[in-house]
Amino acid sequence: MSRTLTRFRTAAVLAACTGAALLAGAVPASAHVTVDPREVPAGGYSTINVKVPNERDNASTIKVELFLDPEQPVASAMPQPVPGWEIEVEITELEEPLEVHGNQITEAPSKIIWSGGEIQPGMFQQFPVSLGRLPEDAGQLVFKAIQTYDNDEIVRWIDEPSEDAEHPAAVLTLTPAAEDGHGSASADEDEEAETAAQTDGSGEEGEGAGDGDAGSPASSETSETSAASDSGDSADTAARVLAVLGLLVGAAGVTLALLAGRRRTTAGS
Repeated sequence: MSRTLTRFRTAAVLAACTGAALLAGAVPASAHVTVDPREVPAGGYSTINVKVPNERDNASTIKVELFLDPEQPVASAMPQPVPGWEIEVEITELEEPLEVHGNQITEAPSKIIWSGGEIQPGMFQQFPVSLGRLPEDAGQLVFKAIQTYDNDEIVRWIDEPSEDAEHPAAVLTLTPAAEDGHGSASADEDEEAETAAQTDGSGEEGEGAGDGDAGSPASSETSETSAASDSGDSADTAARVLAVLGLLVGAAGVTLALLAGRRRTTAGS
């Protein structure tokens, strides 16, 4: 075997390795179930978005279960309606009552379930929830979650939050509250809405939540979701382009090696 043929084959191997490296680099990094914003003032009312990515190429997410922190219960968890999804809020009796607006609360939401919808491969979904009154003496709230795919696969986001955790639970950091005890104008509005819902009674509270969220806040959340989805689609497209380029580079290397071998054989004959 001549040195020229050996060099061509070496180049082909290197090209194939380069293509494989590009293909591996094109795979998106693993995403987690998170809450946004990551930080909110303690002691008030805040709306968070539970962000759930679909990490499978061959299955869609059809169910999401969010467990509220049992160590730090909140009196109210009001989900915003999400088109195509059914919502269920489970209530649990408290060992120790909570005092909210001078009233003793003996039960609190413990789990929120979204089902009936679909998060397709390469996409994510945000599920808005209004929470309050947030604890004043806790540094954070931990939200464990269970994600179910349509191929019966279940992913449990229940690990202790850390950089090395494979499936960490979502964390909401509670910052010191402002001097007025609410932290922001939006927190004041959430508290007023919650007070009105409690006055109307528990049976009407869910209906009030649906009607109240059907206006401009829902439109705002939809815009944010659309913008985020566009960003996610762009990243996915870039990853696919890199993957195709990697394969083309590898194929070109193999083709060069074959051509070199044929030329060598022809010259020898």
